[in-house]
Amino acid sequence: MNIERLNINGTDIAVISSDGQVISGTQSALDLAMTVKYEAGTGNIAISKGLICEDFFVLSTGMAGEILQKFVNYHVRAAIYGDYSHYTSKPLRDFIYDSNRGKNFFFVATKEEAVQKPAETQ
Repeated sequence: MNIERLNINGTDIAVISSDGQVISGTQSALDLAMTVKYEAGTGNIAISKGLICEDFFVLSTGMAGEILQKFVNYHVRAAIYGDYSHYTSKPLRDFIYDSNRGKNFFFVATKEEAVQKPAETQ
């Protein structure tokens, strides 16, 4: 895993890249959050959808809700970028819509949007 630290409009953002999956469950998401806070000194994360296990996007697993709650509890904000157009689940689409209206968890199309989102909502 690689952590690239960017500063956008005075807000530090950690951009995560990896050759493999980074988030496979709640504990790995929490490990990522704490690693980013320690190594990059920020609670703002931009991560590709491809680095997150597909179970995250199946709301009935509860994983997305658990991870979101952990991130909120530890003051971590995340922007996940990628293509969500192939998901047909109305609950998932509603979750994405509601998350994007908040200030902690965002689903966007591009990496550029992902690094801008935390800076916009400070």
